[in-house]
Amino acid sequence: MEYYLSIITFTFVAGITPGPNSLMLLASGLNHGVRQSIPHYLGVCIGFPVMATIMAFGIGALFRGYPNIYLYLKISGIVYLLYLSWKIANTGNPSSGAKIREPFTFIQAAMFQWLNPKAWVIALGALAAFTSPENFIFGATVVIVSYFFMGFICMACWLMLGQSMQKFLSNSKRTHYFNILMAVLLALSVIPMAFTDFSDLT
Repeated sequence: MEYYLSIITFTFVAGITPGPNSLMLLASGLNHGVRQSIPHYLGVCIGFPVMATIMAFGIGALFRGYPNIYLYLKISGIVYLLYLSWKIANTGNPSSGAKIREPFTFIQAAMFQWLNPKAWVIALGALAAFTSPENFIFGATVVIVSYFFMGFICMACWLMLGQSMQKFLSNSKRTHYFNILMAVLLALSVIPMAFTDFSDLT
């Protein structure tokens, strides 16, 4: 029982703490509302466990054999997150052509997991901490299932929080300033990931 509680606690904390997925869903909830953001939400909640599954049962050995892949993914992810930060910062700015007119689609959100440094860290971290070579399949399955359910709970909280802020940020100027704040936080979220050696987690 203690083993399961540890995994549930780990996956809950990993999901509920601010990161690229949660901040982007918060911004999407504010700018587009829950209904229009559902594909984005489902893309995160389903895309991340799928990525973790592929990592656990498929490409993990490839990455161990070619550790430079981690570096390329990290650089690509950081660059893309900074680009998304710029896009979010300009949402609602009439003078900017870089507006987010539509929320992420399901495919975009699911594919984003592969460029999300935090997603890599928490997936590899849990797989390293809660699995053993003797019983790897069981441990990895428990981790992935826990992430699946916790993702729906934690990401829903962030999405609904974003929508709930619409009435307090109904003024377009306030919304723009809030988007700038979200963009700054999203950009700052890459800092700890930039100094994380993913290969140490495997």
